[in-house]
Amino acid sequence: MTPSPKPTHSPPESQNFRLDSQNAGPASQPPKAELRFVVLEHDAPRGRHWDLMLEHGGRLRTWALSQPPDTPGPIPAEALPDHRLAYLDYEGPISGGRGEVRRWDAGTYQPLPHVEPTHTEEVYLLEGRRLQGRAILRSVPSPESPSAWIFQFQPTE
Repeated sequence: MTPSPKPTHSPPESQNFRLDSQNAGPASQPPKAELRFVVLEHDAPRGRHWDLMLEHGGRLRTWALSQPPDTPGPIPAEALPDHRLAYLDYEGPISGGRGEVRRWDAGTYQPLPHVEPTHTEEVYLLEGRRLQGRAILRSVPSPESPSAWIFQFQPTE
């Protein structure tokens, strides 16, 4: 009997960090009582940024924030392709020379209804170790940057 390979702490090189048919995980997963989020500080070749990842439907909706999420005022952000759920618990190097990530914060979140729901604004209540309050994401696409968003955090008082 051949011993099974030792588990690794980094995502396998053969899988990229985007959601696709090869790394999406089981087709049906039991619903979870609480949705999780993580903020990963990403030292990438293009420069340091913070990846905000929200668990949603067996994947992680992801935005790259240009500054730490607790920075006062609006923060430019870019919508990224969905990521695998493995990133909720991962820290370390990213395959393909895409840098390294460290957990900056993690916790649970709830989508919040807002007075005038639009397709361009999303509001969440974050309950993390560092971030406790409302996170507002507004889509502000332009011809030069179709995936542009603005992130703003409002701490709970």
